[in-house]
Amino acid sequence: MTTARTHGAVVAGGREVTRAEVEDFLYAEADILDAWDYDAWLALFEPGTARSEVPATDWNGTSPHASGSFVNDDWDLIRARVKRLKSRKAHAENPPSRTHRLVSNVRLFPWQDDPALLRVTAAFVIHRARDGEFDPYVGRYDHLLVAEPDGLRFRRRRAVLGHELLRPGGRLSFIL
Repeated sequence: MTTARTHGAVVAGGREVTRAEVEDFLYAEADILDAWDYDAWLALFEPGTARSEVPATDWNGTSPHASGSFVNDDWDLIRARVKRLKSRKAHAENPPSRTHRLVSNVRLFPWQDDPALLRVTAAFVIHRARDGEFDPYVGRYDHLLVAEPDGLRFRRRRAVLGHELLRPGGRLSFIL
């Protein structure tokens, strides 16, 4: 893992990837999730190898298996989650919550382990309204993106909550 920050672009996948391109990707994802367009969201992932992670609030930055996870999905589980959320079986999100996502402080890093990848960090705030309750979720993203010729894809999508705990009855049934 590299710690050198870049100010505007990194080379990944044999091409230059700009912060503006990454910001557009993250903003588009936020719009897709706020619209509950699961098929469009699934299309943002690298088929076959992608992961989606939401470590537990006591995560110390090492393996998500060390402290547990709210979400630790491989490609097959991501697809199964999308299928379930689209069905009436996802009672916790039927009808869907009203959400609004804000993404900021986007930073790019070269990923030394694989020149096709770049590491992206960002901050997020998600406002969620459901069943007369209002929940704010605040945290940071720590993603690995694949730079493909036609755009970016998630290899690893990680959302790390800044909360020490969730409110009693608080749920993470929606996608952070």
